[in-house]
Amino acid sequence: MAITKYNIGCTGWSLKEWVGTFYTDDAKQDDYLSQYASVFNSVEGNTTFYNIPSAKTLKSWGSKTPDNFKFCFKFHRSITHERQLHNVEDEVLQFLDTFDPIADRLGPFHIQLSSGFPPEYFDRLEKLFSYLPTVYSYALEVRHPKFFDHGKLEHRLNRLLKSYSINRVIFDTRKLHAMKSNEPSITEAQNKKPKVPVRFDTTASRPFVRFVGANDALNNEPYLKEWAIIIADWIKEGLHPYIFTHAPDSKNQPPIARKFHQLLSELIDMNPMPAWPIERQNEQLNLF
Repeated sequence: MAITKYNIGCTGWSLKEWVGTFYTDDAKQDDYLSQYASVFNSVEGNTTFYNIPSAKTLKSWGSKTPDNFKFCFKFHRSITHERQLHNVEDEVLQFLDTFDPIADRLGPFHIQLSSGFPPEYFDRLEKLFSYLPTVYSYALEVRHPKFFDHGKLEHRLNRLLKSYSINRVIFDTRKLHAMKSNEPSITEAQNKKPKVPVRFDTTASRPFVRFVGANDALNNEPYLKEWAIIIADWIKEGLHPYIFTHAPDSKNQPPIARKFHQLLSELIDMNPMPAWPIERQNEQLNLF
């Protein structure tokens, strides 16, 4: 039975290190997405931050995923980081049109701004929202510290998001930055990931959570329990949340997602997470 009451996934599917631990032992790159989508019902589309896929590629991705699967593609860096939303209307509309071949597979587009996008550019945000096609949904991630002031600016941002029904991305890196470790994957993640305050407010119907903590589910459990309580409440309120589990070492993303789903299932009636491809393979082998 598929997961239906919310969307859960990881940061991508093209991860060779998942072969034999999450994917089947004999999985080839062409198998990854279909195997991934047999368990999870969403994925962060981070690749589109760097490269815009062809229509052929998009159609292939759509054919390898079930009807309930959602891609949350990230806006290209030329729009958000290089141009910082300045005079980008044509580029934005062209970018969005690219994904028309899989319109039924689209979750919220992820608009990630850099920490160098200042409040002084607020008018660029207002202009962007004014021409975004309403047939799609969106989630905005801000990183400049002034957007977390609990004051007039943050209230202004939240009002703007609510007025356009745009979700505010919640990037929870509290556990990651609380750890003291010499493990290379952790120190690298600590250097790369922003240390921004966590907000639990919702601004639209698809709350969008990105969680990154320790490499093992057990050390993340207090935070995952907190998110399970919050997301259960959101579901009860009629919202449809998205949560993506990151990990400093990407091979650990699926176990963390599974732990979260287990914790959420203890709070709200939920279909179990499907068995992993490697588990189904081993079960078949045990029949012989």
